[in-house]
Amino acid sequence: MLLGSTLFVDKSRDRLRPAINVFLKDQQRVAGYAWGAAALAYLYRQLGMATRVGSKSICGCLTLLQAWIYEYFPLFRPSQILQAPNAPRASSWVCHRFAGGDDARQRLVRYRQMLDEMLGEDVSWTPYGRDAGTEVLPSLYTGVIRFADVAEGYDPARCRRQFGYRQTIPRTMMVPKDVYRPASCSTYIVFWEGSMDQL
Repeated sequence: MLLGSTLFVDKSRDRLRPAINVFLKDQQRVAGYAWGAAALAYLYRQLGMATRVGSKSICGCLTLLQAWIYEYFPLFRPSQILQAPNAPRASSWVCHRFAGGDDARQRLVRYRQMLDEMLGEDVSWTPYGRDAGTEVLPSLYTGVIRFADVAEGYDPARCRRQFGYRQTIPRTMMVPKDVYRPASCSTYIVFWEGSMDQL
């Protein structure tokens, strides 16, 4: 239930992808997997797919995406409650359910207009505070976040500014050797230099 309807949501809404079932065979190992990294890799892939022409919906852990939006874009924030010091940041936002219909369409038009009119000052570039770099240790890992058939590049140097560090131009990551899309297929086939394990 948690995996199929929260972390790895696809367009079926409640079914689990077969690639994930492999990780559930040995119940003793399930708690040892990095499900957060897997959900992040899956969300990155889904965001890429949602930006393609003709895409009409988005999949992945949308709670994670929503919490990220609230942190960085104050214009879209709901009210916030005080929480325990070690509680997840996402649990501090008080979200309200909205009805569909004409009201939903009007909200969508309003949100699009707000996005079009946004300025640099409307973005919270340091959502974790000005001195977050002293409290949050920089990640030493740079490479690929991989889960099942999903592999996405991860480079914390691309977001140094949000932790109060000086932003530099990050290096290029994960350049494919070749990419093509057969006429009979709706997805691209990507070839990498070496195997996924080597990446």
